[in-house]
Amino acid sequence: MRPFKEIKANYYFTRDDEIRLQELKPLMEKRVDKVIESLYQWINATDSAKKVFKNESLIRHVMKLVRIWFVSLFSGKYDNLYYDNLIRIGQKHERVGVEPHFLTRAFNLIRNACVDILCEEIDLEQERQKYIISINKLLDINLDIINSAYLEEEVRGYSVAYRARNRIVKFGEIFAQITSVALIVGLIFLTGAVIYLCARDIIEIFSGKLEQTIVTALGSVLILWVMLELINTEIAHLRGGKFKISVFVGVALVTTIREVMIATLKHESIEFIGALVAAVLVIGVIFWLVKKTEEERR
Repeated sequence: MRPFKEIKANYYFTRDDEIRLQELKPLMEKRVDKVIESLYQWINATDSAKKVFKNESLIRHVMKLVRIWFVSLFSGKYDNLYYDNLIRIGQKHERVGVEPHFLTRAFNLIRNACVDILCEEIDLEQERQKYIISINKLLDINLDIINSAYLEEEVRGYSVAYRARNRIVKFGEIFAQITSVALIVGLIFLTGAVIYLCARDIIEIFSGKLEQTIVTALGSVLILWVMLELINTEIAHLRGGKFKISVFVGVALVTTIREVMIATLKHESIEFIGALVAAVLVIGVIFWLVKKTEEERR
């Protein structure tokens, strides 16, 4: 399966779409019965659907699950948990024998019901059209993920090689998650050491060497700030965000700036200070280029 972030980007599903869908939540919760009723009538009027949903109690159970899923469409929260839930829906449909055709038809009915509700409730056509576009994007994303999970589950049942590959990929994902957690723990310990360094430098301010200790303490605070950025970046990456190389380049830049400040106070040779300044310029240019590239990709 493709990453959820990539799927949303392919459908141009933006933060504005999320906000619009969340705005519709009170309305759709109030009118959810219309959607459920359209599905219920279609099942009862379709012989092939009745073969899948063999009795009334099963139909009622499925309608309850559809109601929960439909309300979640307008939660405004479309994260990895939402993505995993859609995958489970696709896998479940494959196991119980619900063909993709029925899913496509059901989504078509839900789409039409949503459009009817918006036409009844929102008078301004331009505003209504924006809501319709956002709903269509999310429904397409849902159908895409559910059908993809369905097909993967179907292939897994027939292909030994696919099952083996899937296990390896799963192990790799778990290992990567464990490694990321270990990295965060390591960064926390390093940050603790930097806090100790800052505290020591601040205490030395009162020892008499005011000018030198203030600059040293400032350099330590800069490193502490970068360490916090590293932790936040790794946590965001663990939650599915993009990996930011600029933060690591920033560590090198801040460290080099700190060395320049300390070398100046110690009156090191002009050649040594010049080399540090040149290093700051080079790393600064690299930092600017990396940061610019990351912003363009965003």
